[in-house]
Amino acid sequence: MLRLYNTLLGNNIQVTPLNAPNFTMYVCGPTVYDRPHIGHGRSVLTFDLLRRYLQYRGLEVVHVSNITDVDDKIIARAQREAADPLELARDYEEQWWKAMDNLGVLRPHYAPRATEWIEQIVDLIEQLSRGGFTYVTKDGVYLDISKVSDYGLLAQQDLSNLQTSSRNFSEDKRQPLDFALWKFNSKQELYWDAPFGPGRPGWHTECVAMSTGILGHHFDLHGGGLDLKFPHHENERAQAKLLGYGFAQQWMHHGFVESGGVKMSKSLGNFTTLTEMLELYDPRSYRLLVARSHYRSPLEVTRELAEEAVSTLRRLDQFLDRLGDLIRDSNVMASDKVALTQEFEEAMDEDLNTPVAMRAIFEAITKGNTAFDAGEFQVAKGYGIQVSAALEALGLAPSVVAEEIPDSVLELARKRQLAKQDRDFASADIIRNEIRALGYTVEDSSNGYRIRRT
Repeated sequence: MLRLYNTLLGNNIQVTPLNAPNFTMYVCGPTVYDRPHIGHGRSVLTFDLLRRYLQYRGLEVVHVSNITDVDDKIIARAQREAADPLELARDYEEQWWKAMDNLGVLRPHYAPRATEWIEQIVDLIEQLSRGGFTYVTKDGVYLDISKVSDYGLLAQQDLSNLQTSSRNFSEDKRQPLDFALWKFNSKQELYWDAPFGPGRPGWHTECVAMSTGILGHHFDLHGGGLDLKFPHHENERAQAKLLGYGFAQQWMHHGFVESGGVKMSKSLGNFTTLTEMLELYDPRSYRLLVARSHYRSPLEVTRELAEEAVSTLRRLDQFLDRLGDLIRDSNVMASDKVALTQEFEEAMDEDLNTPVAMRAIFEAITKGNTAFDAGEFQVAKGYGIQVSAALEALGLAPSVVAEEIPDSVLELARKRQLAKQDRDFASADIIRNEIRALGYTVEDSSNGYRIRRT
């Protein structure tokens, strides 16, 4: 059965659902104050791969991923743009879901918004206050981390170093790493009434209320990026521990997306929006890049790598197309299915080792093509069926709908290709936008391009 690296313990442990065959997972979602970037894409794809493989293994997954729609960043942007913060958040949430649908990820079963859980968040803070775990300052209600015996366990660092390096020290806080559960209202800010004063929830409290409110006080897995491990997830864990909740049985964190060896982030300005990437390339190309890198490793994303991924996808699709009739006639002997199934599943079972699983798929394609060329169609069929099942489990199965492309779009695509060959990328981008305005997208690869309806 599947073994995953547990960030809390620092080793691989067997995934044993609390209530098999059900598997409950909570994944931190976006703060909707900007367009989704490719770091977001890696996160949702990582947990989409996990969810699909758990389902492949016969588990019934309940997937929750929240929407943070009240936050300092949302309010600051709304003030800059003279916009209503809730309307701004809804606009960016709509962009988020559009990008996720284009990316081909399975939507979570529950996607709670923080603003719809204010009552439960207030109740949670009151419980912590009654336990003597909080204190009040002029700007909010804070959690006293000295009350948490093992605070910092997820960070896997010396707590004194974290205390020293904290940039959020305030003379009103007892300790630098104490954090706000509730932020009191200030002028022109979004707020709600509460027994301890009008204000809005702290980020770390929202997720505790929503995860336990939907999945219960003890659930199977909590996940997100490495940047959330500390302080966000540690602060969630601290609250849950003080409340006596079992909380997450397993913690899972994925690596960063990099460009030139530097973590991609909005603050550095070195990210490409996910929307732009999906407009330029087959959406499965990013999924393939994610699958070819282990989820805990850094992921390099460049235009060249995306084009290479599109070319690789063509090889996958051509194999399945070539064996199409054989695969549709799916009567195949068990002996033909064992090799790839075993190698694929063993790789995936060992901490979701998708790079090794992908190698198994490509080896099977080579063997399947060789068998087909030799007229060994039963053997080729076995490989084809297993490759198809593996790609389905990874979300890489082709979903191309044949349609007639208008001549005007074909001509624009041809002109764009000529501009690229002349390295006139500015003109190529202008033509790409013209094609997009007509409702089509051009997907590039090292072997050419493909046109699809947007």
